Amino acid sequence: MCLLQIRMSKEMEELSPLGDSGHGDGSEEETEEDDEPKICQVCGDKSTGYHFNAMTCEGCKGFFRRAMKRPVAQICCPFQNTCVITKSNRRQCQSCRLQKCISIGMKRELIMSDEAVEKRRIQIRRKRMHEEPVMLSPQQQAVIQELITAHHKTFDMTCAQFIQFRPLDRDQKSMPELSQEPKSGRYSHAVIYRPPTEDTMQWAMNSPSSPSSSFQSLENKERKWHTSAIFTSLPHFTDLTTYMIKNVINFSKTLAMFRALIIEDQISLLKGATFEIILIHFNMFFNEVTGIWECGPLQYCLDDAMRAGFQRHLLDPMMNFHYTLRKLHLSEEEYVLMQAISLFSPDRPGVTHHNVVDRNQETLALILKTYIEAKRTEPEKNLLYPKIMACLTEMRSMNEEYTKQVLKIQDIQPEVSPLWLEIISKDS
Repeated sequence: MCLLQIRMSKEMEELSPLGDSGHGDGSEEETEEDDEPKICQVCGDKSTGYHFNAMTCEGCKGFFRRAMKRPVAQICCPFQNTCVITKSNRRQCQSCRLQKCISIGMKRELIMSDEAVEKRRIQIRRKRMHEEPVMLSPQQQAVIQELITAHHKTFDMTCAQFIQFRPLDRDQKSMPELSQEPKSGRYSHAVIYRPPTEDTMQWAMNSPSSPSSSFQSLENKERKWHTSAIFTSLPHFTDLTTYMIKNVINFSKTLAMFRALIIEDQISLLKGATFEIILIHFNMFFNEVTGIWECGPLQYCLDDAMRAGFQRHLLDPMMNFHYTLRKLHLSEEEYVLMQAISLFSPDRPGVTHHNVVDRNQETLALILKTYIEAKRTEPEKNLLYPKIMACLTEMRSMNEEYTKQVLKIQDIQPEVSPLWLEIISKDS
């Protein structure tokens, strides 16, 4: 029976996950600083240092740890406990090998518990992760490059096309009474939105939404204001918005993960994210010192948005958003990742394949987080990721109010383009 036990023990030892190496067992280790070769006091193999209070090799270290976790009665010697343990025969008699370990001073009490070993391994992994620089994977770099390429292809950062829109009429006589109120805090800008071109009409919503009649209960003062107001900036804003919606659609169509979605989900995502993507894009032109959007040959201010019919309870939080986001001093890569995260929002109305869209958004969010860790330095990267996500959340709260105000403007002065109305319509 002893020979059978020896044979089985040998096979079990060879199948052990740690084999003879036993790395990461949590033993007390101590290495000598000199270059003189050290010999294992158990088998004579090359020693790797002090383990469990004795100079041993990795094999004997692992053997002792495993043996101490088994009942000693299961181990017996077929040769009257007189075996000489060497590197070549150390697996033949576990009993004598264990006795040799004990005789040279290896201590059972120095063996860490499984829980302690796992805790130590976690600490080691964390330390390595902290010491090793965070790097973007080739796949993550490819996604960023795809976004940058799509952005350059579809958005003209010189804004040269803006001068071809209908003139921006800044006639002060047409300024609504509301704009003369004292300005409190920061203000926001409503140069926003982008409609599809003719070749993307198949993406547009089923039909333009009819002018809303749900705002009949305006206060008397506000109703009087509207009926006499002429939104002199509205024609220019309509052309600008139509142009920007076209760019948003073309930007989205350039992305492989967007093209992989069914057409119904593409439409739903575009209708939900267009306002937000334009808002992010225009933040690149925002001057946080002057509060002006410097768009190439043209500049926009808060009054321009008010002359287009937008009201302060949208413009004020929008301006605060622009100041907050601009102060983060995002790179172009961070801006385009932010746009893509907004685009792939699984909770948009009408989205059917939520899991697919959600996975895409999680992938993009992880890339943004990794990019910040890899490219930013302390202390500027502290809390940058949650601040960006907070800005995305803030835009969602403005989206509905924006839609209401566009429909209200259309009720008063029907110059909003059909595509602009389509992109904000609730119909799928």
